[in-house]
Amino acid sequence: MRRATRPDEKDRARRAVREGYARVAGGERPCCTSSAPCCGAGASEAAAKAVGYSDAELAVLPEGANMGLSCGNPTALASLRSGEVVLDLGSGGGLDVFVAASKVGPTGRAIGVDMTPEMVSKARGNAAAFQERTGLDNVEFRLGEIEHLPVADASVDVVISNCVINLSPDKPQVWREVARVLKPGGRVAVSDLALKRSLPPAIQESVSALVGCIAGAVLVEETRRMVQAAGLVDAQLATSSALLDQMAGCADPLWQELVGWLPPGTRLGDFVTSLSVTARKPGRVTRKGRVR
Repeated sequence: MRRATRPDEKDRARRAVREGYARVAGGERPCCTSSAPCCGAGASEAAAKAVGYSDAELAVLPEGANMGLSCGNPTALASLRSGEVVLDLGSGGGLDVFVAASKVGPTGRAIGVDMTPEMVSKARGNAAAFQERTGLDNVEFRLGEIEHLPVADASVDVVISNCVINLSPDKPQVWREVARVLKPGGRVAVSDLALKRSLPPAIQESVSALVGCIAGAVLVEETRRMVQAAGLVDAQLATSSALLDQMAGCADPLWQELVGWLPPGTRLGDFVTSLSVTARKPGRVTRKGRVR
């Protein structure tokens, strides 16, 4: 487990991430300049399919919603149902919010929260195109930090997140917020990057690697402990090497720099893995409004 992060370090980390993703919102590639995915998926439809999105899911997306920032498909993990309220942590251009909105339908709602004003603005612009394409008016984007969600207690059926929690400098607080906003019996489905073992110090200290979704990752078992400490139950964590194997072909300078910091004879996939997390909040609401 890494050492505790001081408040000033947390502020610097948030500022670095916010500034980095403001540039991405403006059109900068998130990591790689090649066609290989980096930090989840490339901007192309083929790359999105590689991390689990179907043709039907991609068909509802406005142009520009898929920004190459995914490392899985949490909406599929969540098994969303009609009428549910879904909250996406770190919603970016709105990809997972729009996919979720199409699944929960007109009686449901999909809410995205992002701390980068440029991303929220971009997503809100995409919402108009989504409504025109689908006829659905069930999406909303809010500016805020995932450590302090602008969402009421026990108001959400499902929380999803895609390659974002690793960026937070206060991950235990994120998981506590997830538990707070979920209704009794509500569930969480997260796709993220995590560590099999600790990264070399040079990568941990790299701001570029932090924005690239690597330096902020924590050990898989540390994630499990945070989920349980937040009071969530039935936690299921599954790892996959497929994403990191795809990233091995990336020719971006950042990627090459990271590889250069690895111990001889190792590759980034020896340290980093894709991680899927599902869990639920205890209890359920009966028809009479009581919690069990």
